[in-house]
Amino acid sequence: MNILPVPMVLPQSLTGTDSQNKAAEGGKSFGEVLSNALEEVNRAQLKADGMVKKFLTGEIQDIHQVTIAMEEAKLMMQLAVEVRNKIIEAYQEISRMQV
Repeated sequence: MNILPVPMVLPQSLTGTDSQNKAAEGGKSFGEVLSNALEEVNRAQLKADGMVKKFLTGEIQDIHQVTIAMEEAKLMMQLAVEVRNKIIEAYQEISRMQV
C-alpha cells in the first residue's frame, strides 16, 4: 500500500508570492482578502461534499481521498470561524474605547 504525504494547504491569498507583489503596488483591501478566503472555504466545502457523493455512488473507491477532503474543509472552516471571532472581539474592544 502506497501512502502519500498530506500537503500543507494554504489559501492562495496567504502564500505570499502574489500578495508580496500586490503589497508593493498598493495591495488588496481587507474586504477583498476576506472575501477571497471565504470563497476558498466554500470551494473546499463543495469539493468535500462532491467527493462524499462520488464515494456513496461508487465513483470513488478510496476512502482516504474523501477523508482528506473532508478534513481540509473542516480545518478551513474552523480557521474561518476563529478569524471571525477575533474580528468580533477586536470590534467590541474598539467600541468600548472612550473617545
